[in-house]
Amino acid sequence: MKKSSTTKGVSKVFVLDTNVILHDHSCIRNFQDNDVVLPITVLEELDKFKKGNEEINYNAREFARELDKISGDNLFNGGIPLGKNMGKLRVELGQKMPERVQLSLYDDIPDNRILSIALYVKEQHPDRPVILISKDINLRLKAKAFGLLAQDYLTDKVADIDILKKDVEEVPLGDDMVEAFYKNNELPANKMKQAFFHNEYMILRGNTKSALAYFDKPSGAFKRIEKHRAYGIEPRNSEQAFSLDALLRKDVQLVALTGKAGTGKTLLALAAALAQEKEYDQILVARPVVPLSNKDIGFLPGDVESKIGPYMQPLYDNINFIKTRYKNTNREYMRIEEILKSEKLVITPLAYIRGRSLTNVYFIIDEAQNLTPHEIKTIITRAGEGTKLVFTGDIFQIDQPYLDIKSNGLTYLSDKMLGQELFAHVNLVKGERSMLAELASNLL
Repeated sequence: MKKSSTTKGVSKVFVLDTNVILHDHSCIRNFQDNDVVLPITVLEELDKFKKGNEEINYNAREFARELDKISGDNLFNGGIPLGKNMGKLRVELGQKMPERVQLSLYDDIPDNRILSIALYVKEQHPDRPVILISKDINLRLKAKAFGLLAQDYLTDKVADIDILKKDVEEVPLGDDMVEAFYKNNELPANKMKQAFFHNEYMILRGNTKSALAYFDKPSGAFKRIEKHRAYGIEPRNSEQAFSLDALLRKDVQLVALTGKAGTGKTLLALAAALAQEKEYDQILVARPVVPLSNKDIGFLPGDVESKIGPYMQPLYDNINFIKTRYKNTNREYMRIEEILKSEKLVITPLAYIRGRSLTNVYFIIDEAQNLTPHEIKTIITRAGEGTKLVFTGDIFQIDQPYLDIKSNGLTYLSDKMLGQELFAHVNLVKGERSMLAELASNLL
């Protein structure tokens, strides 16, 4: 968070909403020399999130521990310095709801109490910009209606997402150069005017010929890729061919596959994992459980397995589709049955594998757009020797209320890791389920 040009030399006061802390427990360290105010209501709300195994529960506990380390009487009276060249942190006690707020907002709910405290802080600092930081769009709108500055938590937001949306890069070449590329399986890129990222995939396009390639930064050359087949699944377009190349290459340990529904992201990841299952101790396939329509899994009937079953079913559907590539007497078909029964292939909610060792594991995280940047980091930093991580998702189809196209973990991962030696990203554009599914995805 930086000072704006209109308030240069004047430090700001940031009032934090609960969801900012649940998103990033270290957020109070990210406001530079500006002061941070915690409404007492936020501490009350955090207390409700202390128990549980989800990321928000972890963040609530970690923030409480951090606050306990720096707390003292001044936390409620003037504030405590957060460090060198940083502002102060203080807790603001509850304030009577202003009359204009009471007339407009009837309910005595945490959001309205936080808003009232933020308005009080603004009155106490008429000479400084006071900004409410919240990941709740509605609360930000309410704050602005009362003349209070409000904005999203921007620290882990990606500025430019064009690289995640673009179609396959096409590099125009002469047919003679494409011929030379086929002959040598590589082509120096030093004469190209444009710059490429390491492991960036593209089509080398001649007048009458073309070839699939990726850019290898250490050698400064385009490398040829073949259309691999993985456990009965063949790529139907160049994007799927790029994806299988990244999923099967040993030197790529971290893969991000983005794209709309029906482009084959999860299917390709599963097929590649099965094709390499002898090289790994286990294949883990997980996805975050994000209830829809504001309902928790508790409303569903049955035991835990029955409750989480609907969320995991799309993964089983992909496994079953791969099985249909073979007869039930075929060795590959029976092998899938064996590794499922022996739990060498495990499909589970992401929360259920928290704390597990990730050594020599092929780990697929589906629907990764519903993870926060911190959750993505937590997963990757647990990767041991021999582990390959694959994140798949559609950054335009986010179910988490406090994440968006620029702040979700999959976008953050793809942006921060772009060009790294161990990382490859492919954006799949063309749907392959059916003409009907493709039409609906594009038009509806």
